[in-house]
Amino acid sequence: MRYVSGEHYFTAEPTAPQRQRHVEFDVGDRTYRLASSGGVFSAARLDPGTSVLLHKASRPTQETTGALLDLGCGYGPIAAVLATSAPNATVYAVDVNTRALDLVRENAAALDLDIVARTPDEVPDGVRFAEIWSNPPIRVGKAELHDLLDRWLPRLTDDGVAWLVVSRNLGADSLQRWLGERGWEVERHASQKGFRVLRVTRGAPETVPEGD
Repeated sequence: MRYVSGEHYFTAEPTAPQRQRHVEFDVGDRTYRLASSGGVFSAARLDPGTSVLLHKASRPTQETTGALLDLGCGYGPIAAVLATSAPNATVYAVDVNTRALDLVRENAAALDLDIVARTPDEVPDGVRFAEIWSNPPIRVGKAELHDLLDRWLPRLTDDGVAWLVVSRNLGADSLQRWLGERGWEVERHASQKGFRVLRVTRGAPETVPEGD
């Protein structure tokens, strides 16, 4: 994964003041109240794209097992919903931002959820994911975004699925085309409030790139 210069939510060690606050939102029949802080993505509210993803994608169930990935987890709203929905799965929350990972651990403890919060390089190479969920960091740039997806999508299980949410105005349709060119099967599962929810699965085995 490439790293970008400058202070932003995708900085590994943010220097922005740690003004902690709480973000509250509803998914399904549960209200979540999560600690957030300056220097992490969408610190003041649940990001609209994340909200669309959580309400429009097909969430896992109590019967879901295996490993699930919240890629670019921030303070952990997606990971919290996945761990609540699929208590028999292992939920990984992955981010380069160490402050965000500390918040994920704090929120998991407060909600009594089992979430494995790790930097990308701390995830064991052998772990494959039944589901990948992501509101990917589009603003890192196209090359970095493609590197990110090329690193993690090949770690889906053979029958795994990735759920991505991308703003239409920030290149959702071009990303869908690029994924198709890379050999992935991509369905526009839903559209709401200017966001596309993409459902990504493996295409023909000989066309989908494998991880290094």
